[in-house]
Amino acid sequence: MHPVLVKIGPIVIRYYGLMYVIAITLGAALLAREARRKALPLSSEGVLDLLLVTIPAAIIGARLYYVLFQWGYYGRHPLDILKVWQGGLAIHGGVIAGALAVLAFSRVKKVTFWPLADAIVPSLVLGQAIGRIGNLMNGDAYGLPTRLPWGIHFPPDSPVGRAYPGLATHPSMIYEMILDVLVFAYLWGIRKKGYRDGFPTAMYVILYSLARSLVSFSRGDDLFLGPIRAPHAISAVLVIGFTAFILWRRLYERTTPETVRLGRSDGRGGRRGSPPESPR
Repeated sequence: MHPVLVKIGPIVIRYYGLMYVIAITLGAALLAREARRKALPLSSEGVLDLLLVTIPAAIIGARLYYVLFQWGYYGRHPLDILKVWQGGLAIHGGVIAGALAVLAFSRVKKVTFWPLADAIVPSLVLGQAIGRIGNLMNGDAYGLPTRLPWGIHFPPDSPVGRAYPGLATHPSMIYEMILDVLVFAYLWGIRKKGYRDGFPTAMYVILYSLARSLVSFSRGDDLFLGPIRAPHAISAVLVIGFTAFILWRRLYERTTPETVRLGRSDGRGGRRGSPPESPR
């Protein structure tokens, strides 16, 4: 594994950046398709505007979240904060900042938030899976040492090679990539099932939090809140909170023309006074 794909003179193409480009391109195509299917007031230009807002916000949020947990180092080396190609992006920070950016975008563009978020989450988790390939080549988001036959020896100059020199480690980034693909398959499969607005988004948060918590048991670079792994603590809060949200808003119910007329007017499923819709 090596972080650089191509180097021609001063031009360097890294796997990390390439995976971002692939994830963004594929995600934009899927989002545009979902926006059309859901009849959202979002043109192709609107999808581009959304990406231009949310992607920088998510990257900045992911970096700041990581830096805050590692301030003992970055406080002494502030210029290293900008070196995102070396790793150090925390997904929880990215999701929080990205969600706030989507909320702001929806308010400005007058697009209902929950249907928009539901259209985004399949692309989001698929992009996370693709991004883990960049982590694999970069040697970050790495695992603990292991003697299992699928343990990987990374180059000594990689982040994991410096953390555990000469040792095989869990391919934690591959574990998470597999789980992300499974979450994507679930979200893509339910998108036409007619669940209430917000259900796919809530299930993304719950399922990804569970996946991240599971992978954390093998991670060697997790952030900590005292003696507790930060992903475990934050994921527990998110799972409890969004499970309560699903039950409170009864998002697990399937919509029908009758439930749209009755349910949406009581604030549980969307806009007041919405016309009847066919099940999706």
